[in-house]
Amino acid sequence: MLWSSVVGKLWVTILLLVSVVLTILMVMLLQSFERFHINEAESKLISQANMISAMFDAYDEQDYVYRTLSLYEDSLTAHVVIVVEGEKIWSTDDMEAYQVPLDTFYTDPVLSGVFEGKQAVVTEGDFPFIGEGEEVHNGIMIVGVPIQPERLEGSAVFLYQSLSAIEETSQETRKIVYFSAAIALVLTTVFAFFLSSRVTAPLRKMRQVALEVAQGKFNTKVPILTHDEIGQLAIAFNRMGRELNRNINELNQEKEQLSRILVSMADGVITLDRKGEVVVANPPAERFFQSWFYEQGMTEQSSQRLPEAVQKLYEQVVLLEKEQMTEIDVQGRSWAILMTPLYDRDYVRGAVAVIRDMTEERRHDKLRKDFIANVSHELRTPISMLQGYSEAIIDDIAGSDEDKKEIAKIIYDESLRMGRLVNELLDLARMESGHIELNLESVELRPFTERIVRKFQGYAREQGVELSYDIQTEISDQAFIDPDRMEQVLTNLIHNAIRHTAEKGVVRLVVIESEQGTRYEVIDNGSGIPEEDLPYVFERFYKADKARTRGKGGTGLGLAIAKNIVDAHNGTISVHSKMNEGTTFSFFLPHNLGENSD
Repeated sequence: MLWSSVVGKLWVTILLLVSVVLTILMVMLLQSFERFHINEAESKLISQANMISAMFDAYDEQDYVYRTLSLYEDSLTAHVVIVVEGEKIWSTDDMEAYQVPLDTFYTDPVLSGVFEGKQAVVTEGDFPFIGEGEEVHNGIMIVGVPIQPERLEGSAVFLYQSLSAIEETSQETRKIVYFSAAIALVLTTVFAFFLSSRVTAPLRKMRQVALEVAQGKFNTKVPILTHDEIGQLAIAFNRMGRELNRNINELNQEKEQLSRILVSMADGVITLDRKGEVVVANPPAERFFQSWFYEQGMTEQSSQRLPEAVQKLYEQVVLLEKEQMTEIDVQGRSWAILMTPLYDRDYVRGAVAVIRDMTEERRHDKLRKDFIANVSHELRTPISMLQGYSEAIIDDIAGSDEDKKEIAKIIYDESLRMGRLVNELLDLARMESGHIELNLESVELRPFTERIVRKFQGYAREQGVELSYDIQTEISDQAFIDPDRMEQVLTNLIHNAIRHTAEKGVVRLVVIESEQGTRYEVIDNGSGIPEEDLPYVFERFYKADKARTRGKGGTGLGLAIAKNIVDAHNGTISVHSKMNEGTTFSFFLPHNLGENSD
């Protein structure tokens, strides 16, 4: 754990660096001190040897020199051997157990040089010592200086000192160096650990803050304790945290906005990844998938496949890298799918598809086509008849005046029928576009109802149908309506009832006035309307080729106009019928329709 941390690495690095420097410095110091001690001992021995040699030069009597040396023997730091003309005359080793043999000074190639006129010689090594019958070797340093080489041939003074003394001095120095190095290492360790901890403390704090930021705590800040590079790093880290928090908030807002847009869209939207799997889908798209799963007999959890048409469309989008469109039918509804590729720089990374429910548009297209076809058919019949009978008159086919009157009567009736069809189409177009105008006024129900019924009495007698009315009032005999528009509604309903009622049938108009409003019912015991056609009887031209046949003069627009007029009065209209038992058309107009209309 220590080595894996910055503190440990920095501490070990500093410690290793200082250790290497101290080791090199210690080796150099030890070598320097060792040379210093050797040079110091050598210099001291040479100085003492020169001093003794100078005494021989200063005093003619050698005995005086020997006595003086005896007096200062204890102050000498080395052993002294004086050789005069090849003989050992005086030595501080006379009383010691071991002495350097005299022939050593002559046989050693370095020491023998002093007898040959060299000013001073120095040598080190293991030289033999003789004493008490045995010979041993000991490491010593020997210095030789000639004595009056002009007068005394083969005379010299030799000083030798054991190297162990120098080694002891060097050992003490080595201990001091080792101790100093140990103290330096301890201090370096403490200092390095303190420094690394001090330096990395802000980094550890940044690491903790970074972990908190990774957990979503973007408001966490690093304390700025210094103004050095680490302090600047902390400032940059806090600035990064603020920018990150701002960007995250903006992304969340964009995501929330996009989510709300997708949810509120009427069209379905799905996003597919490179593998063709759904990444995002809004509620309309989910309803589309649910319908498809239900149609295929699968559950949403049991299948992750796209509909086959959608899958093929996606493959085409990825292959061609172009916008593709298709339309499929699911559960009786038409869905148009427009898919566009999504790019990640140079390659397609998925696709986005917009799914629109085209059922109403297709139904409206069908109604529009049916409407055009019905209008064309309705107009073609009177126009053909007008053209045919007109040609008959022009070609003098009708010979008698009666035939001409009959043809003129047919032409007149067909022109009225065509004019009525055009007027009803115009009225219906204005009503459906919301341009219907009501002239509301208070109307007495009884006279208004009687007048409408009297208008159809002659037509009812011609058809052999009994026409009657019944007015039931609870409060007053008044209604707030547009009388012309209401007469148009009742005219359409009563006329249809008479036309579809057989001879000796009964058609009855019932008016019921209550506190809530006025109800009108047109009841007949005619042929009735098939049950499957009841939801569509108020549509334009519906059943034009069935019960309301052109042979009976119907245009197929009366009920659609009646429904629009009732809706404009804020009322409701309905129909109830059974085949071969009769039909009841009823509509209700509330009393407050005048206020709502305003």
